[in-house]
Amino acid sequence: MDQNTAKVITSFAPLIILMIFFYFFMIKPQKKKEKEIQTMRENIKVGDNIITIGGIVGKVIQVKEDVIFIETSGDKTKLELMKWGINSVLQERKDLKSN
Repeated sequence: MDQNTAKVITSFAPLIILMIFFYFFMIKPQKKKEKEIQTMRENIKVGDNIITIGGIVGKVIQVKEDVIFIETSGDKTKLELMKWGINSVLQERKDLKSN
């Protein structure tokens, strides 16, 4: 290996290290989170309490392919939502079940 080749390799080494850093600390965790969210959205079932990306809280009353129907508390308003609009599924707390 001649000197020019060695210089080229050493000049690209920091760039390669930076790309590896970005992959393991930014891209890979983001893909993992996206996969978890997709799994959560696929496993929604009737009776789950959810929060939408807009902040609406409701109970799932019907699930279709890409659409869910929820009922909000209070006046029992029924809403049709796309599954991608679901932010999270609320976990029931034990102290709420006892009441």
